[in-house]
Amino acid sequence: MGLTAAGHHEEAYAAYDWLARTQNADGSWYAEYHDGTVADSARDLNFTAYIAVGAHHFALSTKDRRIAGRWWPAVEGALDFVTGHQRDGGEFPWRIGAKRAALLAGNCSIAHALANGLALADELGHAKPDWRRARERVLGAITGAPEAFEPKPHAMDWYYPVLCGARDRLADRWDEFVVPDLGVRCEHTQPWVTGGETAELALVLAARGDRRRARALLRTLDRLRHDDGSYWTGYQFENDDLWPLERTTWTAGAVLLASAAADGDPATVAVFGAGERHSRVSPAAL
Repeated sequence: MGLTAAGHHEEAYAAYDWLARTQNADGSWYAEYHDGTVADSARDLNFTAYIAVGAHHFALSTKDRRIAGRWWPAVEGALDFVTGHQRDGGEFPWRIGAKRAALLAGNCSIAHALANGLALADELGHAKPDWRRARERVLGAITGAPEAFEPKPHAMDWYYPVLCGARDRLADRWDEFVVPDLGVRCEHTQPWVTGGETAELALVLAARGDRRRARALLRTLDRLRHDDGSYWTGYQFENDDLWPLERTTWTAGAVLLASAAADGDPATVAVFGAGERHSRVSPAAL
């Protein structure tokens, strides 16, 4: 999605085609691949669901109607697989075989993916009432059954419910996670701000029209930017250290998406906009 937002459509197209080729027969993907070889055979549900967001984003970005149809079988297989593992309370386990409480951020991610999958289904004329019911049920769990989710101190559990349309307030815990002029703490208990969380919060803000605060957050990432344009994962501000010494593609991707939204990119704003807007994107937009 970062490649798409940056205009590298051929590279992004190749990545989605790779996903379509390597999808398991049941609609899932494995958790990790190294050079085409499976390195971790676990199947994570939110990882699998998220192709719906990427495919929708690419179709909106390129204004190419053919894309929605080309990757529809992969999107349909993925979301059918995921919705088949929804628990009785509406929540989803984080991976197949997991017995413990569900993860809140992962469930918000699935709700977001279902909304974008429904937008693609509407464009292509496919009725997917089971996806709509699954989205309504998981949103109900997110808003009404906090006991279903494992308590965690992470920022994602604060802003992901806003991202997927389950909540509409960020003010309640803003001071707990946002460190002025430094960025967003990964965990509210640790003196560590991270590029991924800072960019994701900026993305949420920009998609909801608050570009001023989004841009302010993005400016804090300058301290994490490497000379080659990549970003360090985080900054431990009590020790004044970059930590860990790694520069990840997911941090870079989040920065690219947040920057696109802050600049008003229509596709990125539409995909990450609030709530039910995801499943009501006009077919004319594709």
